[in-house]
Amino acid sequence: MSSIYRMASAARANLVAVCQLMCNSDKAKNFCESKALITKAANLGAKVVFLPEASDYLSENSQRAVDLAEPVDGPTVKSYRELAVSLGVWLSIGLHIKSEDPSESSRIFNRHLLIDSDGNIVEHYDKLHLYDVSVEGLAPILESSWTIPGTKLVPPASSPVGNIGLGICYDLRFPEFSLCLAKQGAHILTYPSAFMQKTGLAHWEALLRARAIETQCYVIAAAQTGQPFANRTLYGHSMVVDPWGQVVASCHEGVDVCLANIDLDYVESVRKQMPVWSQRRTDIYKDVLPNTT
Repeated sequence: MSSIYRMASAARANLVAVCQLMCNSDKAKNFCESKALITKAANLGAKVVFLPEASDYLSENSQRAVDLAEPVDGPTVKSYRELAVSLGVWLSIGLHIKSEDPSESSRIFNRHLLIDSDGNIVEHYDKLHLYDVSVEGLAPILESSWTIPGTKLVPPASSPVGNIGLGICYDLRFPEFSLCLAKQGAHILTYPSAFMQKTGLAHWEALLRARAIETQCYVIAAAQTGQPFANRTLYGHSMVVDPWGQVVASCHEGVDVCLANIDLDYVESVRKQMPVWSQRRTDIYKDVLPNTT
């Protein structure tokens, strides 16, 4: 089942794994599937395991999505936190989270959690850019009708493989987002996703490589794949792109896991060879990026 990226020799000190899932509305089945992949990744030596957006479930409609959501202290998050501890790995995962605000009972958060190997939630990010889109040939999607938009960009979080900047799916299309995270010290940008087949065929790899090249970061994108429902086909093609824009690991079709090594020395080497950060002409155009804190 695995399409493992095999490094020629060197050190796997910063080994990461990317899991590709085929979720549906059966939360128990989805957890069992992810647990098997995370366990495999941990046994292969991964320090951080990246999972897709909506790893808890994909639903037939927006009301079902709201109904299935759990609070952040609910059983699904608890299970993933316990799994991280038992396997000694960090997890990056996209989940649906119920709001604690009673006035938001009809909407939920599309949240990205970073969980450490002690089971702590190190950081969380709520999706800023919601997918309110009508693409020709696809049914319109209005994510904002059931999702509460995030209110802030989250600074990169320190991890055993480098500083990780958290995004989710549609955020990938906004270069300012990734540039802000890179300026704040990210070595890795990650976008747990559930890209549609049509847009994935046209844009997925191009966007991932562009974000890696312009930020000089590793870009890690775990994705949903397959056809969870009759009217929805997801693209998959989970991958890791290095700071030079090369795809260094990718998943096969279907449920899969791939491995890559994060080389922080290579990040610095690329940035020295191509010093775009010091060459921006902010005297001519406005620097829209926040200062590093």
